[in-house]
Amino acid sequence: MNTKAAVLQEASFNPKIKTYILWYGSLISVLTVVLIPLIPLWLIFGSIYLNKYFERLECELTTRSLRFKRGYIFHTERTIPLDKIQDLTFKEGPLLKYFGLSILKIETAGNTGQGTSDLSLIGIIDAFKFRNLVFEQRDKVTDKSISSASPENDSTNKILIEIRDSLKRIEEKISN
Repeated sequence: MNTKAAVLQEASFNPKIKTYILWYGSLISVLTVVLIPLIPLWLIFGSIYLNKYFERLECELTTRSLRFKRGYIFHTERTIPLDKIQDLTFKEGPLLKYFGLSILKIETAGNTGQGTSDLSLIGIIDAFKFRNLVFEQRDKVTDKSISSASPENDSTNKILIEIRDSLKRIEEKISN
């Protein structure tokens, strides 16, 4: 039974992220000093690349996962099951605030890097609302998995309970 998950919400991205990334790249070039001569090339070719990149940004919340696509030259697609999401964190720095943007960092169970996230989404419009929708759907998914694992519904758990009860009876007979 392979049913496709329904899309609940598609995230929209703020077009200001193109300008933010251009400025951020220029700032890094100035700080490294060595890359200062490349700033004009970055501003010309970077803006062309960023327009194509922005057109291919996608993020959707489905009934079971969070799916993200990006990339113009190098394509990336990530699908994160909702029951694996541990936290959604907002990050805003001075440059991000200036452009009215924020970064939504998604951290999952099993994330080994300290201080790192599994996925960072820059410039989602109504990011707080999107984050709340993700948490609500995650809670629905995890509540279903908890209720389906209850002893009444799971034959494996019933067998384990019977084994436990048998072991208790054996222990009682041995101790008598």
